Amino acid sequence: MDATTAPDTPVTELTEAESWNLLSAVSLGRLVTTVSGWTEIFPVNFVVQRRTLLFRTAEGTKLLTSVLNEHVLFEADDHNIVEGWSVVVRGTAHLLSTSDEIDDARRAGLYPWIATQKLRFVRITPDTLTGRRFIFGPEPDVVGQTQ
Repeated sequence: MDATTAPDTPVTELTEAESWNLLSAVSLGRLVTTVSGWTEIFPVNFVVQRRTLLFRTAEGTKLLTSVLNEHVLFEADDHNIVEGWSVVVRGTAHLLSTSDEIDDARRAGLYPWIATQKLRFVRITPDTLTGRRFIFGPEPDVVGQTQ
């Protein structure tokens, strides 16, 4: 079932195409990494490029934990007054290092939001992608409960 076939259902699964379209429409998400038993979460601005996620970063914890992990998690979401959505990507982060990789990444039009140098590009290649749409509304009555 996808969001286009069940508009009155409070929670629907998104198709892969719907998930990519929604990811392409926003620019802020959260990167989740784990190192030595500690979980870290970082807000990052990103772009979608050929069904991968691309973000820039400076030297530091975000870069180190991204490339040390075999797997990372990435989540983006959005909402308005009547509905919301969330897409979760589980995948592998790869620090771009060759001139061809970096030139390709620069063509994606990804720029830092703040006035700092972010010289490193990291690409997340998905292993899985899941998305859900949420229709907001009042909590339903509990069956069998009297008030």
